[in-house]
Amino acid sequence: MDDIDVKILKMLQKNARMTISDLSTDIGMSMPAISERLKKLEASGIIEQYCAILNPQLLNKQLMALMFISLENPRFGDCFAEFVKQETEIQECYYIAGDFDYSLKIITSNTQSLEQLLNRIKTQPGIQKTKTTVVLSVVTDRPSVTPD
Repeated sequence: MDDIDVKILKMLQKNARMTISDLSTDIGMSMPAISERLKKLEASGIIEQYCAILNPQLLNKQLMALMFISLENPRFGDCFAEFVKQETEIQECYYIAGDFDYSLKIITSNTQSLEQLLNRIKTQPGIQKTKTTVVLSVVTDRPSVTPD
């Protein structure tokens, strides 16, 4: 990956709908050359997918919370992971080291819907303890890594 690939990636991160023609003009290369580079970036797995990032506020998702979970025993991990994958309000789930086993990022409508989700989580087999923190504001939120 060279500097031109990095420029392409940064431009696509700002606007994934940018056309090959626009990329070609902005970077100063031919459309076939840009197209070939994009195909290589996709084939190599550097570009995993293109997606639309939705504004949760405009979709009545007003509340974000971070939840930390400890399991009684690692044998409950697979069952817990399957549960998490089914809950659409859980945006991210990480298996972590430290005082807790998992970290969840939750985006939901309000405190009532958060309470309902927390109750569903706490009734899962093997849950030992939880800690929940409500997010007041987002300082930075980068949905992807920045290419160097």
